[in-house]
Amino acid sequence: MTSFSRRAFAAAATASLLAACGGGHGSARPTAGRPQGTKPAPRPSVKPGRALERSVPVGLEIPAIGVDTPVIRLGLAADRTVEVPPVRADDPAGWYRHSPTPGRTGPSVILGHVTVGPHGDGVFRHLARLRRGDRIVARLENGTAAVFAVGSVRTVPKADFPTDAVYGDVDRPELRLITCGGPRTGDEYRDNVIVFATLSGTTG
Repeated sequence: MTSFSRRAFAAAATASLLAACGGGHGSARPTAGRPQGTKPAPRPSVKPGRALERSVPVGLEIPAIGVDTPVIRLGLAADRTVEVPPVRADDPAGWYRHSPTPGRTGPSVILGHVTVGPHGDGVFRHLARLRRGDRIVARLENGTAAVFAVGSVRTVPKADFPTDAVYGDVDRPELRLITCGGPRTGDEYRDNVIVFATLSGTTG
């Protein structure tokens, strides 16, 4: 990671991520969370391997909670906090571009909304339902995909955001998925939900 990226990473880490999380008071679309009673689609073969070459993520799949979304790039806002994805009906996830690309050594960070105002549920509405071993696939611009396995899921107060655990250096390719959670007051959620995952292989 370049020195600029490290500074930008640190700047974003000082902010309370996804402060509004989409907000709004639109009625959420009812969903069942983890799909049940359906035959899982066949998985592509996964090749175990080392860290990947840099390639920007363009899509994200989380089969356990029915997520299949495009991924856009996020940077820093004018106040030097991390940008969040736009609030819109198609509700893409967003990769923080000052973090490593998925599959590179270090913590790659992808953010998503829990709700998107009048549009209802956000792309990461059911992130807290993930369990250890669940599969996450980051589709990359070069046509390959980085496959991750969930290690843990944490719900933490925003006031106690675990900066070091999320942004700190690691010696292997890891992934962080972040959204809001916990009690809600108006447009604000008290907590962040954070998924920690580790590269398990590649496809393509």
